[in-house]
Amino acid sequence: MKSRLLEAIEAFSGVYSGWILWNLFLAVIPLVLSFWLFRRKTDRRSLIWWVIWVVFIAFLPNAPYLLTDIIHLIRGTRMGYATWIIALVFIPIHLIAILGGFEAYVVSLINQGYYLKRLGFRQYVLWSELAVHALCAIGIYLGRFRRLNSWDLVTSPGNVLVITINDLTAKRPLLVILITFGILAAFYWIMKQVTLGLLLRFRDTHSSSGLESD
Repeated sequence: MKSRLLEAIEAFSGVYSGWILWNLFLAVIPLVLSFWLFRRKTDRRSLIWWVIWVVFIAFLPNAPYLLTDIIHLIRGTRMGYATWIIALVFIPIHLIAILGGFEAYVVSLINQGYYLKRLGFRQYVLWSELAVHALCAIGIYLGRFRRLNSWDLVTSPGNVLVITINDLTAKRPLLVILITFGILAAFYWIMKQVTLGLLLRFRDTHSSSGLESD
């Protein structure tokens, strides 16, 4: 029993202390920035606002990028751990991380849509979401297959530009990017409906509790 427990702790620490914490941290960055950019009461867009927006766009692909980390789950199941460790440790941790990262992406875009509606640009919400999906699909490809990072846009922008142009003009990378775009758009639409539904339910419950207390 003790050896099984130690095995579970070893498996948990090996997964939890590795890519999960780092990737979740990167996914939270655009989420936090989205609240600063789009949820403040002021609509004033200063130079600092635009700089933060550029950082937001640069880091945003890190949130849906966690979808591709399903490969770590596949690798984990092949490491020889017991079935119960895989079922109770690897699968739940990976799924929570992947869904958590993508939810950060969803909420970030919901905040962006809220901002556009507040400015009177409701008709551009869908197009802005599609544009972000396209940019993130490119970013995910560059991150997963080219192993580029968000900060490479600052440290080596010319190299990123050349690689991006080459990939967008090649058939296989472009096909992967298009498939990724479709997955992002479909999964985002589903998660957005679930998120907004839960938010509406929470508000209704909170309002009902307030009325009852009165």
